[in-house]
Amino acid sequence: MSWLRCFHPRPRATTRLICFAHAGGSATAYRDWSTLLPESVEVYGVQLPGRADRYTEPLPERMEALAGAVAEAMPPLLDRRFALFGHSMGAVTAYEVTRVLEARGTGPARLFVSGATAPHEARRRGQVSAYDDERLLAELTRLGGTDLEILSHPAMRELIFPYIRGDYRLLENYHHRPGPPLRTPISALVGDADPVVTAAQAKSWEAHTVSDFSLTVFPGGHFYLQPHRARVVAEIARRMSA
Repeated sequence: MSWLRCFHPRPRATTRLICFAHAGGSATAYRDWSTLLPESVEVYGVQLPGRADRYTEPLPERMEALAGAVAEAMPPLLDRRFALFGHSMGAVTAYEVTRVLEARGTGPARLFVSGATAPHEARRRGQVSAYDDERLLAELTRLGGTDLEILSHPAMRELIFPYIRGDYRLLENYHHRPGPPLRTPISALVGDADPVVTAAQAKSWEAHTVSDFSLTVFPGGHFYLQPHRARVVAEIARRMSA
């Protein structure tokens, strides 16, 4: 199960929360979430290829291929209630995985999408994947959330920038395929000063479900969920228990 990481197994949990990271992120972004959740919830992080212990593996070029591969790895986790959470690029990935799972009759209890524009409204992105190192570093600095001290070392940039560019290339190649809205409820979360997506744009996710929808706005930028992690996780727990 190389796609999925559980840092704090809870064999008696009744619900699983499966989390997808932002571009350049990894499963470890959610390592400590379980400490903020009740014992009834077991947290998994999705580990994409190209980073950490999957450094030598190629990242799929297309979102459909990525979503299909993650969905293929998930059946062992679907023996109990589960929800999906994704931030930024992870929100789009979680959405596409939900589409695959629903088509197979095993959709999640809820989809949480954070810091992302609704797929049908995604504007044409610049070719960030083609930026040189200096310009890519400036873009990461603008968004925040990245350990800039690490990226100040050329050797670390040489290791990290290839998979960050790969993630951006994946997003740049993504085009939403029209289809029926999800049966899964959607909860959108966003920072009130996010330079990538406004609260109004986040609300557009409502068009992608025929079920319940909620929008929660937190103070902060694109990575609002880092300083407000406890509040974010509490909101997720509340929605999952509803």
